Formats: sequence, structure tokens, C-alpha cells
Amino acid sequence: MEWQPRLNKVSGWGSQGDAVSADEAAVLALLAREQFGATDSAVAPLTAADFSLPPSKVVPPESLSAITTDRRADRLAHASGKSFPDLARARTGRVDHAPDLVAYPRTEADISELLDWAAAELIAVIPYGGGSSVVGGVTPDVGPGYRGSLSLDLQRLDRVLEVDPVSRAARAQAGVLGPDLARQLKSSGLALRHYPQSYQYSTLGGWIATRAGGHYATGPTHIDDFVEAVRVISPAGTWQTRRLPAAGAGPDPNRLMLGSEGTLGILTEAWIRLQPRPGFRAAATVRFDSLPTAVAAVREIAQAGLNPANLRLLDRVEARNALVADGTAEVLVIGFESADHDVAGLLDRALECTGDHGGVTAPSRAPADRDSVAADSDTPRPRSAQAWRDAFLRMPYYRDELLGYGIISETFETAVTWDRFEALHAAVTTAVTSALAAERLAPATVSCRFTHVYPDGVAPYFTVLARGTHGDLDRQWWTVKQAASEAIMAAGGTITHHHGVGRDHVPWYRQERPDLFAAALAGAGRELDPAGIMNPGVLGLRVGR
Repeated sequence: MEWQPRLNKVSGWGSQGDAVSADEAAVLALLAREQFGATDSAVAPLTAADFSLPPSKVVPPESLSAITTDRRADRLAHASGKSFPDLARARTGRVDHAPDLVAYPRTEADISELLDWAAAELIAVIPYGGGSSVVGGVTPDVGPGYRGSLSLDLQRLDRVLEVDPVSRAARAQAGVLGPDLARQLKSSGLALRHYPQSYQYSTLGGWIATRAGGHYATGPTHIDDFVEAVRVISPAGTWQTRRLPAAGAGPDPNRLMLGSEGTLGILTEAWIRLQPRPGFRAAATVRFDSLPTAVAAVREIAQAGLNPANLRLLDRVEARNALVADGTAEVLVIGFESADHDVAGLLDRALECTGDHGGVTAPSRAPADRDSVAADSDTPRPRSAQAWRDAFLRMPYYRDELLGYGIISETFETAVTWDRFEALHAAVTTAVTSALAAERLAPATVSCRFTHVYPDGVAPYFTVLARGTHGDLDRQWWTVKQAASEAIMAAGGTITHHHGVGRDHVPWYRQERPDLFAAALAGAGRELDPAGIMNPGVLGLRVGR
């Protein structure tokens, strides 16, 4: 049977057939009516047949015909990622930047041949993993200086090639999706245990290219911490780093690829550090009567060196929207895990910290299991932790459903030092609230949770829900996005903690990075990609040639 590619939905999260359940749809309909004043039924997303595409401008050579296609379904599926404006435009039938071709290489030799041809013909190449980018990272918006664009999809490079149980590491291909990576590693008794919210529809290569954040709230929070070595095919040639636990030999070449977002070459393989599956777990939820006292408790835990796997603080609005609590208190979800030792004592010490700041622990305490996406235990979890985790993993589908009611559902994540958090939180909340009012986006809510916590700072994650106007949602989103981004930068935060830069964050990324560093990065790009074909526009590099 002829191989068939896995294609994402054009106007929603996930693959065809993925959607909210009937019960979830009923709850979201009630939310849309009661909290946001929706009066009509949800507008259904368009089907692939409702979109029009211009003909492809590019014809591949015969030698590449077996791995490239200009089939309409493939071009539509690779026309954008999954940001809110991507999906809002798709609801109106707009696909502004479909690639001319989609390639599905089978080997590294295929990739080298594709890059050689694209460089010679001035065809922009957009590396594509799971397609879950929410910042325009896989959108073929490449400017006018190219003859066409090609989306290079790595889904056929999806195997774990080697496991080193002694050093606890594995060599895996970049196109492997999160669940497939876990399944292939399961027999070894080891796991990567890196679970971004996009876990089901994101790849190892995508995590590395965007410096993705995972499920750990402290300790190894980013994929950076798990990368031992990488292998890259660039237009200028192939290079591979050495496997080492650590090195002091100059700047780390692995770090050049981490966060490069496809601008310096195609990452094809990586050695990744693994861990035994945890057998000891303990968790609790704690309620606070104010955000400042909750923040103080979280900071004390982070600076005590306890290193909980989970330390998620939800403000009262976030807790209510996530169906964790009734909106009368801030909620802190704490979890510890270990493959080696009992962690109950660590949880007890963390709860001492929360108690010192007025936190009230939920009556029932139970062991915390693995993330729902990788659960292999029937161990019960605290109810509020269970509710938050389930809602967290389903949020992209909820966003799709709410979009049908004209409701903007967007997030802004950053990181800031502890001494600046209070001012940043106030500035972002005020800026977003003002932008919502100026656009007459009402009713609306602005909430905040902590996703990752460090001894010297925190990663706040803001969520905006607002009733918008069908047909104008992408512009309204951009107004709010700009207000939030300007406030984040002015308050000393980073423009992105774990979503990547893509194309959407470029104006503020340029403010954040030093000018000389930008010049050095551009120099690396010219050396590895002389023709400038690799994902132009991402990171603000080679826009329009």
C-alpha cells in the first residue's frame, strides 16, 4: 500500500476526527452563553473543500518527484501552524501562505538533495515537525524574493535508533511525535519525560528547534536540559556534535541549534538524556486568599531547593476557568516524583512553606501520577490537580470550540525575576484590559498562572478570553497581542519563555537580543545557508531577502 502522510486539520487543533466530546461541547456552550453573552450556536469550521489555493509556482525535478507533492490537501495542511490568528483566518476561508510544494523525505540523503535543489532555484524551505507552532514558526510567509516555498515535513524520520541504558540516553530521529517516542522507549524502562501542552502533536526536532518547555515546573524545565548531541543537515553541509555529559571546550555547538527554528539547517537526529519512570509520587493542592501570599509561598519553595516536579499556581480567575475551583481563591498544585526514593517528606516541607504564608491544604492528599498523556498507573490524584491537568491538555480543543462563538482565547507567556513580578503582572493586566476595552471586546477575563518556577524568577502565563467579532478576530487578537507584548518588554520580561519566536514575536525579539548578537547570528546563517533559503522571516532573519 502506498504510504499516506499524516495531515493536520486546516482550521483546528489536531488531526481529522479530533474534537471536543458532546459533554465538553455542552459545557463550553453554557460558558459562551452565560459568561460571554453568546446568543447564536457555534459557527462550524470550514472543510478543506471550502478553501481555494493558487496553483503551485514550482515544479520539482524528476529525481525528487517521489518525495514531493503539490497535492491540494497537503498544501492546505502545511499552510500555517496553530496560533489563534491562524485558526481565526481559516474560519473565514483565508489561507494566505500555502507552500508550493510539500516534501516528505525518507532519508538524510533526500534532505540533502532537497536543500541543494532549493538553494540552486531560490526556493524557501520551511522545516515542519508536528505543525503545532503558535507563533508563525511554520507558516510559509517568506517575502517576495523567492521563486516559491517548500514545506519540508520530517514525519517519516520517526524512529528511536539506539538506546544506551548505561548512560541513560537514546538516539532518536527528529520527526518522532511525543507519544511515539514514549512508546518506542517504554521497553527500556526509560523515558524522556518532556511533556509540553502540544505533546501529542509536536516532535523531538520541533522541541529542540524552539527550546520548548516541558512539564517540570523546576529543575529540567526546557528541552535544553535533555539534549546530549545533535545532527544537522544545512545547505552548506552536514555536521554532528559529540556525545558528552558536559564540556568546557568553548561555546557549545548544541546551543547553536537550540532555538534556531529551522534557520540554520534541518535537525535530523539527537541524542537525548533519559530518566527511569518514577515510582514514588506525592501531591497536594493548596488554597490561598490572595495572590501576593501565594506568590511568596511559591518563591520560598523554589528557593528552598526542594525541586518539585509540579508547582503550578493558578490565580482565582484561572482556577475558575479551568474548572479547578469556584473562583474564590488562588490554587497551588504541588507534586513530587522520584524513581529512587520516597518523596512524602519533600511534600511535607513544601506544605510547611505554604502554611507559613496562610495556605490551606485540600483535605485529601493522594499520590500524583504521571501526566495524563503518558499515564501508566491507576494511582488517584487530588481532585483539583486532576481537573487542572485534564483541562490543560484539552485547552487547544476548547479554544477551537469557543472560536465558533466568536470568543478570542489567547495566551501570553514570559519570564521575569522575582523582584519585577508584581510590577509586570500589574502592567500586563492593565495593558490587556485597556486594549480589550478600546476594541470593545466584552465580556472578557484576564487571568494568570505560573508554568515554571526558578530560584531567581518565574514564568507567568496570561490567558485572555473575550467576546470578539466574527470576521475580525485576527485583527482584534493582534491589537491585544501588541499591548501585552509591549507591556512585557517594558516591565523587564522576555517575549517568550517556551513558545518560540517564529514570525509573530519578531518585533519584540529584536528589542530583547543585543544588536551585535543579531549580527553574529546572521553571520552564522550566511555560513550555513549561503542562499538564505532556510525558514526566512523566522527570528527576523532574511525577510524578503
